[in-house]
Amino acid sequence: MGVVNKFLNYLGLQDEQERDREREEPMGYEDEPEVETSAFEPRKPTGKNNIVSIHSQKNVRVILTEPRTYDNEAQEIADHLKSRRSVVVNLQRVRRDQAIRMVDFLSGTVYALGGHISKLGPNIFLCTPDSVEITGTISELMAEDADYSKMR
Repeated sequence: MGVVNKFLNYLGLQDEQERDREREEPMGYEDEPEVETSAFEPRKPTGKNNIVSIHSQKNVRVILTEPRTYDNEAQEIADHLKSRRSVVVNLQRVRRDQAIRMVDFLSGTVYALGGHISKLGPNIFLCTPDSVEITGTISELMAEDADYSKMR
């Protein structure tokens, strides 16, 4: 029963026949004709294309970068992330203070895009957009890295 009908009932302005009719009829089905279909009848197209491609990105790229300065190269990496490309960043050739700035900048970029940043090794990071899921960790290898360099 609608708000108007309740108001009319409260004031006593609505007939009892109208109230009974509203109670008997289900709401929203007065104008729709009932159509029976068999269980084996094929569906007819409705005009909307509901097909979604599983392979939505045909050219998936992973960009490998080895920046030497913070200035323009951090922005280039961010542009790759905005274009929904994953980027592996090797910061071994950058001074420590610039590497820290670059990781901070890329962390903010990845956060703003809803992506992820993961450390792959010493001074090597993987930055991915939100369309790429990263599973697993390699932290055990990072702990063994010190032992591995001693063995050389």
